[in-house]
Amino acid sequence: MRRAFAALSFTSLAASTLLTLTATADAQQGRVQAGVIECRGGPHVGLVVGSVNNLGCVFRSDGRPDDLYVATVKKLGLDLGITDQTAVSWVVFAPTVQLGRGDLSGNYAGVDASAAVGVGLGANALIGGSANSYALQPLSVQGQTGLSVAAGVQSLELRPGR
Repeated sequence: MRRAFAALSFTSLAASTLLTLTATADAQQGRVQAGVIECRGGPHVGLVVGSVNNLGCVFRSDGRPDDLYVATVKKLGLDLGITDQTAVSWVVFAPTVQLGRGDLSGNYAGVDASAAVGVGLGANALIGGSANSYALQPLSVQGQTGLSVAAGVQSLELRPGR
């Protein structure tokens, strides 16, 4: 069972890496790096065909105050297991480096793959926001603790936080 899980985990992560590299090239066309958004969440239970997870996020950009967001992550596809906590960071590419408060609010979509046995990894690149003008490229891979495997389509809704 562990070997099958490990093989599936490796395959999911390899596919995710390839898709992320492709999405990264597309994401940067016509956009500049505006900052970094970091999201963290607590316990999560994955169901067979999908899941919903809420995260607290902070957008950081040089010389500007932190901008808080609440993220709702929805996955459709394989999502099995339980994780204790999740942390993910994306580099934000935008039409301009000058973003106002709440400008990242909106819906994003992309492909996701992750695996965790104890401590795990994942990667996901997302496009969206107002008129699909923003791209979120993984800064580093997603980190999570627990036992899980996920692969499929991911959507992310960012709302202004407090």
